[in-house]
Amino acid sequence: MSEGQRFQLGTVGALSLSVVSSVSIVICNKALISTLGFTFATTLTSWHLLVTFCSLHVALWMKMFEHKPFDPRAVMGFGILNGTSIGLLNLSLGFNSVGFYQMTKLAIIPCTVFLETLFFRKIFSRNVQLSLLVLLLGVGIATVTDLQLNVLGSVLSLLAVLTTCVAQIMTNTIQKRFKVSSTQLLYQSCPYQAITLFLTGPFVDGLLTNQNVFAFKYTPQVLAFIVLSCLISVSVNFSTFLVIGKTSPVTYQVLGHLKTCLVLAFGYVLLRDPFSWRNILGILIAVVGMIIYSYCCTLESQQKASEASAQLSQAKESESDPLIGVESGAAVTDAVVQKGPAWNSNKDLHA
Repeated sequence: MSEGQRFQLGTVGALSLSVVSSVSIVICNKALISTLGFTFATTLTSWHLLVTFCSLHVALWMKMFEHKPFDPRAVMGFGILNGTSIGLLNLSLGFNSVGFYQMTKLAIIPCTVFLETLFFRKIFSRNVQLSLLVLLLGVGIATVTDLQLNVLGSVLSLLAVLTTCVAQIMTNTIQKRFKVSSTQLLYQSCPYQAITLFLTGPFVDGLLTNQNVFAFKYTPQVLAFIVLSCLISVSVNFSTFLVIGKTSPVTYQVLGHLKTCLVLAFGYVLLRDPFSWRNILGILIAVVGMIIYSYCCTLESQQKASEASAQLSQAKESESDPLIGVESGAAVTDAVVQKGPAWNSNKDLHA
């Protein structure tokens, strides 16, 4: 199996793991929050991250991955930013209508595209842009119902979008810049995320629910669902970093909207949630957008791979042909000899 095939297989595995684990945790948390009345989402997320860190620490002890320390300031800033974005998303949901919150989540993709284009000079083809537009239109039709605006909710949503976009771009950038794996980055950033949410979680949840998380009555059933949610979260957090590292923040957001559509469908099938033709139409349009996006990304990656292989084969041919090699060497030598004085004069000018 070639390296490219292994990479594609790993990417498909990461995407599949992300979808399965995210849909599972949404169904589990929905039962925990809606049925059992445990509405402390931010505090629950801090427990998720704490369990994830403990699980990775055990995996490190078993030598399942190698610990690779790097810039501690980057890790701390990234961890705090990630934790802050989660808290802001929860606040945005609490201070806005469900429809406006869904619009906030839809805004993450165009904001990410804008930031990557502006700061990283990343080029998104017209076909990719159109597929993203179709996707957002479909998810918007399926999920956005009412749009009630207020100043505080709008500010919180704006901050949530910006921090989420920057955190996801940093997830991809840090892995490539410091050459660390998703597991190594998650292991080092988890404590900072957990501490940020553990300190702010009770306050945020109290603000949103007017209840105290420490005064809640923890029945055996509630504890069982909390433990199950924390165990599933290990897979969710790991697959999130894995997907963003192997693909891009935009692809991860596209995957997130696929999960939204699946959650709607599972909610109707398993939990008998209300479902309308508008939901069905929106999901179908969103799926079409995802298919077009996947096709365009695959096509572009194949074109880049073919161009790279063509350049490599040309380089090998020039090395294997001695006549071309001699002529090329002579030409280079002549060029160096002819340009020698000019180079020296430039050097003297800059000295």
